[in-house]
Amino acid sequence: MSRKIRVIVVDDSALVRSLLSEIINRQRDMECIGTANDPLVAREMIRELNPDVITLDVEMPRMDGIDFLGRLMRLRPMPVLMISTLTERGAEVTMKALELGAVDFVAKPRVGLASGLNELASHIVDKIRVAAVAQVRRAPARDAAPSGHAGAGGSAAPATTLLGRLSTEKLICIGASTGGTEAIKEVLVQMPADSPAIVITQHMPPGFTTSFAARLNGLCQITVKEAANGERILPGHAYIAPGGTQFHVARSGANYVAVVDDGPPVNRHKPSVEVLFKSAAAVVGRNAFGIMLTGMGNDGAAAMREMKDAGSYNYVQDEATCIVFGMPREAIAHGAADEVLPLGQIAPALINRLRSSTDRLHHRI
Repeated sequence: MSRKIRVIVVDDSALVRSLLSEIINRQRDMECIGTANDPLVAREMIRELNPDVITLDVEMPRMDGIDFLGRLMRLRPMPVLMISTLTERGAEVTMKALELGAVDFVAKPRVGLASGLNELASHIVDKIRVAAVAQVRRAPARDAAPSGHAGAGGSAAPATTLLGRLSTEKLICIGASTGGTEAIKEVLVQMPADSPAIVITQHMPPGFTTSFAARLNGLCQITVKEAANGERILPGHAYIAPGGTQFHVARSGANYVAVVDDGPPVNRHKPSVEVLFKSAAAVVGRNAFGIMLTGMGNDGAAAMREMKDAGSYNYVQDEATCIVFGMPREAIAHGAADEVLPLGQIAPALINRLRSSTDRLHHRI
């Protein structure tokens, strides 16, 4: 960006406001232009200063961060980075914030706040930079239908049957980062109960993927859960890489199994899309489908091309519907995409392709 990223910090803790301001002001490309101790003060400050990004605490006096975020994203959509507590309730509230339109979140340390935030400094400013270029959208009205059931250009959730025996052979692999929690929901809510198994890597720290999986499980026809090491990967199920681990697939006889381990970061990520997609190329081959969704960076792009070279069929989210068109752009640049589609059209296109495969199988039988 030609000018500095202008940031407002909203947090009821004077210590956190001071620490975040210092972290931001140490960067050459950004500046903290104001701090607020509650959303009502922040509201006036946003009107007056017109920031590029705000950081927003979840729990504050007079109006909590979620209520404020909902109003903000309906009336004046702008990039918001949530500052969350690493607790079960904090994780659930964070998922709600992402649903309302927050670009991303940072997990606030529970102990050693000053040292913990300073250790996270590079992580925080990277997320602010991503937020500054993100495509934010106005939050839907409160009485609007959930977007996942009929996405832009998509269709309502399909019938509950699809494939039968063919679904045991296929494996759908999804990779995402910034903006990915809602994009993944958009895909999964449209998948029928007997969908092929789905394996997912979403960049997320430890402690948050449990709530993410539980939220999706309550919305989808398929069963959604965190992946567990050694478990069989079954049709009608989606498996999410636990935060802070590496997740890949392996074979055990005729079955796919989940491998979850403490492997090192890849492309600076743990979990990494590269790890999952590379295993799909090696183990699943032409029975794989790849889906690359919104996210910053290039994680998974090279491995998605390996999947394609091994015979997979790959879908990539288009720029217009991405929060951040980084990972999809890189996948396209690597020649990994068979189709580039708006988010709402990915699941219907995949389902139609799977049904066509089923029809061909039935004709042969």
